[in-house]
Amino acid sequence: MLDTPFYMACLKLSGRRCLVVGGGEVGLEKVEGLLVCGADVVLVAPEAVEPLQELAREGSIRWERREYRPEDLEGSFLAIAATDDTDVNIRVYEDAERRAMLVNVVDVPPLCNFILPAIFRSGPLAIAISTAGASPALAKRIRSQIAEEYGEPYARLAELLNEVRGWAKGTLPTYQDRKDFFESIVNGDPDPVELLRQGREQDVRDLIAAAQRSAGEQLAAADV
Repeated sequence: MLDTPFYMACLKLSGRRCLVVGGGEVGLEKVEGLLVCGADVVLVAPEAVEPLQELAREGSIRWERREYRPEDLEGSFLAIAATDDTDVNIRVYEDAERRAMLVNVVDVPPLCNFILPAIFRSGPLAIAISTAGASPALAKRIRSQIAEEYGEPYARLAELLNEVRGWAKGTLPTYQDRKDFFESIVNGDPDPVELLRQGREQDVRDLIAAAQRSAGEQLAAADV
């Protein structure tokens, strides 16, 4: 699959039924990733590791304690096969493909119509790293390096900028106006990320307020 150009997208899974087949440690990893995104997770597996059992007991997931059946796919948005049984994984893939569903067989790129990148998350910030299935280990190494470079200051800046999105949408008339406004902050001097690294959040708020005043003055001048 190395020569396959993947269409990168962020899926909204909140409230959507997502099926995970396989109750081992890998299945646990996939279930946790889906829960972070608000998915309605259904686990199908005869046995499951204790953390998955606990998630089922507390009602965070639904656990069908049995072997996989094709009808388990009905009503599901996507399916992930994470068993150590090749035949089961192939069946999940083929059944999902017949339904034109999103399906991923863990660590078997030819049996996937979507792949799961390594994800770094910090607040609203999410950075995905993909090697097109060539080396998940390399993707995880890159994720660790990104975590060192980008982290809480960037996530906090995203939150602060989100606070003024409503103002920008209601005040600045065009897309270009809004683009210029936000870029003047993100790429401005002083650097807001560096200020946040120094714990100077109020200074960043002051920068944003100054950008708002400047944008408002430019609009008023244009109306004269």
